[in-house]
Amino acid sequence: MDLALAALEAAGADVAYRVCGTSAALLQGVTLPVGDIDLLLGRREDVDAFGAALSAFPCLYPAAWIPVSAQYFARYEVNGAELELSTIEQRADSDDIEVGSGPWRHYVLIACGSHQVPAVRLELRLVSELLRDRADRYDPLLDHLGTHGFDAGLLRRALDARRIPAHQRRLVHDRLAWPA
Repeated sequence: MDLALAALEAAGADVAYRVCGTSAALLQGVTLPVGDIDLLLGRREDVDAFGAALSAFPCLYPAAWIPVSAQYFARYEVNGAELELSTIEQRADSDDIEVGSGPWRHYVLIACGSHQVPAVRLELRLVSELLRDRADRYDPLLDHLGTHGFDAGLLRRALDARRIPAHQRRLVHDRLAWPA
């Protein structure tokens, strides 16, 4: 990712982004399976500008609107890693989820090579993985949050906003030793 960000800087492009998905968790020290690097961008023009900065790298999927997921999306290969650039253009009633304004409001800065990158908070990442019922992703997140701490208010709001079922809420409360 450092190479991609260096290319962005060299192109003089100034785009706001957030590292999302499993790569955001990995950057924050969570050991879990990661298939690609997901960057959320604010506008379609930002995806295009980032893509132009990556023109020296193989483009695996040219920028295009994907209606079913309501996102403008592109994929590149940078040093053997797949880098996905996208907008997520879904309306959200809450800023405590990983779509809408959530990633823009709830993030941490993490050192990545020579850059400080904004990565979505793990509380939001956990709720996204609970929604997908991906235990191979939410188990390591729960372990990490249980060891390193978490924002209980943010997690509670995210669980409520995504209407996480009672059995998964119990799992979260039990694993984090968090009073219900």
